[in-house]
Amino acid sequence: MSDNNNKLQKRVPDALKEKGQYVLAFSVIASMLMVAGFPMFVIFFFGIFAYFLWKTFSSPSRNETREIFQFYLAANDVLRDDERRWFGFEMQEVIGRGERILRAINGAPPLVYFTLGALYHKAGDYKSAVNHLAYVLENESAEEATYIYPSPELRNYVKVLRKIEREPAEAPLTSAAVRALERARRNRGKVLLEESREQVQEQSRKKREAALEQAKTKAVLTESVQDVAVFQSVTDEVIENQHGNGFENKAKADSSNSKTSSRDQKRNENENQDNGNPFIRQKSITEVLHDIYDKPNSVK
Repeated sequence: MSDNNNKLQKRVPDALKEKGQYVLAFSVIASMLMVAGFPMFVIFFFGIFAYFLWKTFSSPSRNETREIFQFYLAANDVLRDDERRWFGFEMQEVIGRGERILRAINGAPPLVYFTLGALYHKAGDYKSAVNHLAYVLENESAEEATYIYPSPELRNYVKVLRKIEREPAEAPLTSAAVRALERARRNRGKVLLEESREQVQEQSRKKREAALEQAKTKAVLTESVQDVAVFQSVTDEVIENQHGNGFENKAKADSSNSKTSSRDQKRNENENQDNGNPFIRQKSITEVLHDIYDKPNSVK
């Protein structure tokens, strides 16, 4: 940023280049008209008309200068130490106005850079605050004395600024805002820059700690998921073994019961067969003779 602004300050002014281009273009057009046979008074009239058009459209606009001083007024209200509480969008609107000034003006005043840095510091954007404050406080090319070849906008700004400084009664609020910002730049500029750098380092440290904490939490969650998966697999295996043993014991019991029932069934069948068939057990001859001889004796 400093190199670009330094080049802008030391190069040939844009206004001089534009004048040379207009003069060259007018000379070429006038020569063509003379060759074409146009009268001299027509060419002269055309030249005067082109000159007035050029002055109308190439005169430096005062809108940028007015925008700069309005930015000073709004920024001074925000940066002033009072009991007012500013909304974030209000500060962002003022910051946006300052950024538009930097984009619109070649070689913007150093006070604009400082004011933007102070606003970023108040809004909590410490990285942007460091960029603007470091440029205006630690860069030698940001000093007002190094602005040798100003742009038309900067020249007009300085003209209005000197008028306000000579006659502060004509614009008392603007004069007070400019003096307050210059005083803050001189007295508190380095303090704001150091605080912004400390906050940037603190934010970087917190981001690193948050990243480490997130990594640790992720690792713990991964280990927990793995432990749950292992426990679930072991539990399922135990349950399967229990179910398998239960089924095996049940099968054995069913087999034993079936064998017992089959033996009982056979025994019952044999008993039924014995009761139903009288010839299933025949007595021997000796038993028959005993029965015959024992009966008369029992009668006597």
